[in-house]
Amino acid sequence: MTRVQLTDAEWEFIGPYLPIGEYGPYPERLRQQFEGVIWRFKTGGQWREMPAEFGAWSTVSNRFRQWRDAGVFEALLEGAIAEAAKRGEVDLSLVSVDSTTVRAHHDAAGMHLAPEAVTALEKAADEAEKARQKGAARRNKTDRTLQSIRNAKNDDAPGGGASCD
Repeated sequence: MTRVQLTDAEWEFIGPYLPIGEYGPYPERLRQQFEGVIWRFKTGGQWREMPAEFGAWSTVSNRFRQWRDAGVFEALLEGAIAEAAKRGEVDLSLVSVDSTTVRAHHDAAGMHLAPEAVTALEKAADEAEKARQKGAARRNKTDRTLQSIRNAKNDDAPGGGASCD
């Protein structure tokens, strides 16, 4: 294999986390499929662009989904953290979470508001929601009015209103 993604030591650690079902995958292909997944996310390429040396792209893609759904990657991460903890190499001061994907209530963020401010904000949110709903109802009414005007014009057109059955 020309595009080796993992060392033998890394594979010895990862291999036991990958499930082997009754009908596959074949153990000798697990490493190349796992390395295909690594290739996909390392390069950002599409599954169909995957080099054939990792196996059929559809097989690797399906295997990734199976591993994802089975929680293999979470277990692998937990195992890696546990192994690093055994060695004394865990430094949780370096852990960070991207705030664009984490939403928190204002109380969780340490923001303290006076009860009057919270009440005023909730009232403003309710009024905004009512205005939004009223605007949607007005648009629907306007659309219905335009539709009835169009229908009336079609009925007035020669041959448009009467049907000869």
